[in-house]
This record gives sequence, C-alpha cells and structure tokens, in this order.
Amino acid sequence: MPDRFEALRDRSFRLLFASRTVSALGNAVAPVALAFAVLSLPGATATTLGLVLLGRSVAQVVFLIVAGVVADRLPRYAVMMTAELLAGTTQVIVAILFLTDSVHLGVVVGLEVLNGASLAFLMPASAGLVPQLVKTPHLQSANALLRISVNFSNIVGAAIAGVLVATVGPGWALLVDAASFFLSAALLAGVSVAHTLRAERSTMLEDLRHGWHEFSSRQWVWVIVVAAAVVNACFTGGFNVLGPIVAKQYIGGAAAWAAIAAALSAGLLVGSFVALRMRPVYPMRTVVVAAFGFCLPLFLLAGPAQLWIIVAAAFCMGICADISGVFWDTGLQTHIPQESLSRVSAYDMLGSLALGPVGLAVAGPIADAIGVRETLIGAGGLIVLSCLAALLSAQVRNLRRSPPARQQ
Repeated sequence: MPDRFEALRDRSFRLLFASRTVSALGNAVAPVALAFAVLSLPGATATTLGLVLLGRSVAQVVFLIVAGVVADRLPRYAVMMTAELLAGTTQVIVAILFLTDSVHLGVVVGLEVLNGASLAFLMPASAGLVPQLVKTPHLQSANALLRISVNFSNIVGAAIAGVLVATVGPGWALLVDAASFFLSAALLAGVSVAHTLRAERSTMLEDLRHGWHEFSSRQWVWVIVVAAAVVNACFTGGFNVLGPIVAKQYIGGAAAWAAIAAALSAGLLVGSFVALRMRPVYPMRTVVVAAFGFCLPLFLLAGPAQLWIIVAAAFCMGICADISGVFWDTGLQTHIPQESLSRVSAYDMLGSLALGPVGLAVAGPIADAIGVRETLIGAGGLIVLSCLAALLSAQVRNLRRSPPARQQ
C-alpha cells in the first residue's frame, strides 16, 4: 500500500474515516431536506427558513469554545459519539414532527439549535482525535483522506437529498439524516486510543485561558486565522450573495450558477488528492499562497468573464481551498501540544468563521450602494491584501514542516 494511504492501516483511523464519511453524507442531506420541509409549511417564507437555519448556525459558533475545553478534558471519541447521538436524536424528533404534521416553529428552531450545538462539540474533538490515532509522518495524508471522504460525501449527499425529497418527501429525508448520525456514533464506539490525554485538574475558565494562551502566543496561528476571517467574509458575501445575481443577469441564470457550484465542489475533491502528494518544507507559506485562489472567481464574476472561464476559476479555487485546509490542519496537529489541540482548534474555527455571517449581511447593502461589480472587486482586493499581510509574518513564512518533539 502506498505510503500516502498508510493511515488507513490503523483500524481506529479506518473507523474514524468511515464515521466522518457517513456523518458528512447526513450533513449534506440535512440542508436540502430541512429547507424543503420548512418551506412546505403553510405560510412559510424565506424568513421562516432563515430563522431555522440561523438558530442552527449560531449555536455552532456560540458553543465552539466550550466544546474545545470539553474535548481536551474528556476522551475525544466519546465526545464525538455523544455529539452524534444528540444530533441524531434531534433530527429524529424534527422528522417525526414533519411526518405527523405536528410542527411548531419554535420547537423546530429549538431542536435545530441543539443540533447545531452538537456539531460544535463534534468539530474540535475530531480535530484533536486525528493525531492520537495517526503517527506524525502520516498526519498530512490522514487529513487529506478525511477531506476526500467529506468532499465526496458532500457531492453524493446533495444528490441523494434531491432524490429523497422528490420521491419520499423531506420528512423521510430527515430520518435518513438522523440514521447517518446514529451509524456514525456506532462506528466511533470501536475507536481505541492507546493513551488518552487527561487535562490537569482545573476550572473551565482556567482551561479557556490556557487555550487562549496556546492560540495567541503563536504568531503564525493568529495571523493566519485573522487572514482567514477576512477571506471567508469576503468570499462568502461576494460569491454566495452576489454571484447568483451576476449569473442571473449576465451568464445564463440558474444553470450557469449550478455549473459554477459543481466546479467548486469538484475542485475541492481534486484538491484533497493533490494535497496527498505535496510535501512543502514551509507549509504555512502554502496555506496562505493557496488562499489567494479565493479571489479568482470574484474578480471574474465582476467582469463578468465568459462562463467557462468562471467555471475554471471556481474549480481552481476549490483545489486551492482544500490544499490550504489540509496543510493548516496538519500544521496545528504537529505544532500544538495534544492536550490543548481541541481548544486551539476551537479558537481557530471561531475566528475563521465569525465574520462569515457579517459578509452575508453586508454584501447586499454595499452592492446596492456602490454596485455589484465594484463590491466584487473590493472583496477580491481585500482577500489579496489579507493574504499579503499574512505573508509579512516571519513565523508564517518560515515555520518548517518538521515539528518539535511532541509529547505523548
């Protein structure tokens, strides 16, 4: 077996790989099923759907930091199992409510808040579990393999969701989503960690402070997180809000936008395979340089360029995004102490994602004020500036691939 697939020799990593794949399939089904279930309600509007989705997404952000502390104090696979079971339970109840026509919007919002909270606990625990199962030389390939499974599941899951909603209805599709969480939890039950890390006896506040110190004391970490926050905000607002407007007015409407979105998804999948083969000496340079790719679709939409050029740019951007993600995950796992890795990952996720909703909120008003083209150019320009600023950091440029000795 080639060295890049060495991580799959370990039974526990194979179970984690299978668990993440199944869970990602469910997560790809959930947005489609939930959207059509909510919109099938009498009098439902886009505002109704937005309220449900907002509760889910806000809970993910709010609970991230606490989730990082919990994942550093308790066995991470057990935290993940609990999160999967909670997510499955909430989706079962939501599905039953829709199938029995017993829906109360407030109850659905509350259940989706719990579902979002469970996902918040899942993410830092998963980030911290990988280096407990995989030897340091194989972390990069392990992260690339996990991203391959997630990206493939996202593509397949979206297709499955469409078929389920069209044939048996969104309520049954939500039940399939719930089943994926339960199956994922069952797979995690077989994970075995040789040396479970135990945090020293301390308060939750002390753990939060220690996690913040581990995060903020490494310039290369917080500089890249700040840059990522700007990149995510600009791309999320520019691409997701203004992109469809450009597609509708100039380049072919929904069919054209679907082609662009499909190219982006395909690029993410290809990027995982590319990352399997790369071995940069200075991985953080690769993380930041690859992030420049986020500006390409925005500049071309601003033109707008011909459809095939924008599709190609979206494909390239997907490749860049996944390469950046693989080396970022690997960098954290090799250079951050394992006992605080979930907390640092939680601060990373919070910082990187916090401005995303802001980008969604301001893209439209800014475009109304100065124009869609100008807003897209400005968003792309901010991405370029944030990446250039990150490269000014000597730690970002010079952090080497080989980590310091890691405590086991």
